[in-house]
Amino acid sequence: MSLIKKNLIILFVFTLFTIMPSKSEELKEVGKFKDWQTMVLIDSSGTVCYAQSSPVLQSPKSNKRDARLFVTFRPNEKITDEVSTSPGYEFNKNNSVTAISGKKKIEFDIVQQSFAWIFDNKIEKKMIKVMKKGSRIMIKGYNQKGSQTIDHYSLLGFTKAYNAAKTACS
Repeated sequence: MSLIKKNLIILFVFTLFTIMPSKSEELKEVGKFKDWQTMVLIDSSGTVCYAQSSPVLQSPKSNKRDARLFVTFRPNEKITDEVSTSPGYEFNKNNSVTAISGKKKIEFDIVQQSFAWIFDNKIEKKMIKVMKKGSRIMIKGYNQKGSQTIDHYSLLGFTKAYNAAKTACS
């Protein structure tokens, strides 16, 4: 067999193994709770449990994005109630990312590429209380061009999805 053929076969096998999901990684849906769902990811680094939702309304309407809002538990890292959001684009670091529900307004202080997090766990717990009591929350962010986007999330089912994620990782 020629050296080129051997290299092509090795490259093909390597590519096949890198694009195939690892058998040691498992993603399971724990449950669907109205507009929220609970997922558990088990891999070599441990278990990650999270409640997630997609927006029920996005602005601007002409720009459909794969946005998500999460509350995550990572017991191996001793992380609980981690609130994060991904708008489906890379955030503009010069502008803030804000969650608004009723008169409550909470800033995300860590923005890295296409995710935003809240640094202080006390503020995350405050946001979770707001989410449990509210019916809707809006996440305002800005894309790389500086244009604002607003994602409206329903909070129907949030409390049950949150409790299921917390229980799955306890």
